[in-house]
Amino acid sequence: MDGNGRWAQLRGQPRAEGHRAGSQSVRRVVRACRRLGVRALTVYAFSEQNWERPEDEVSALMDLLKEFLIAERGEILGNGIRLQAVGNLGRLPGFVRAVLDPLRNESADNHEMTLTLALSYGGREEIAMAARELAADVKAGRIGEADITADALRLRMPSLAVGDPDLVIRTGGEQRISNFMLYGLAYAELVFSDKLWPDFTYEDLYSAIASYQSRERRFGRVGKPAVNVTSTVRA
Repeated sequence: MDGNGRWAQLRGQPRAEGHRAGSQSVRRVVRACRRLGVRALTVYAFSEQNWERPEDEVSALMDLLKEFLIAERGEILGNGIRLQAVGNLGRLPGFVRAVLDPLRNESADNHEMTLTLALSYGGREEIAMAARELAADVKAGRIGEADITADALRLRMPSLAVGDPDLVIRTGGEQRISNFMLYGLAYAELVFSDKLWPDFTYEDLYSAIASYQSRERRFGRVGKPAVNVTSTVRA
């Protein structure tokens, strides 16, 4: 969800105001996805590298995260949404965890949709964590070296608990992944939008999904045969 800071700067506002506007886009997209029947939505809200941003911006983001969780509690619980969080959650401030953790527990049995917040998250860091767990299991004799497979690694990645991503949308005009779900993205379809995240609308979401629906997903296999279109000219 890229472009909040630039959105604010273009309007002569503090970057924090861009993040606040961006939280409204999160609400729009979550509601639209629920109406469309999307089963799982993961939003990259805060990366491990984002801790290196100016202290006042990080503080504002944490305050905004707490506000979002409080404001959306009723909608999450009332609409059967299960809230999850992935990442190095131990780095989050206590006042955020005090709101996040109870809501995760309260919504754990909901099944209409899973909303996952990637917080203090990094794709490389997640892969390293999974590798450490496998190494520890081998050392302890719980598994053998032959048991270290692609699936075994995948099963230790919390971001993939809802399945591999089908579609990933990156806003803000940048065309890179920025350390997001690197292992799960192996066969995901990608859409890059020039829209800054606060300007991302329902129509932009529908356009991205329509693009996804028009693609053939081959997963390394041979695709459908090309159609040979010929025309017959009659005298």
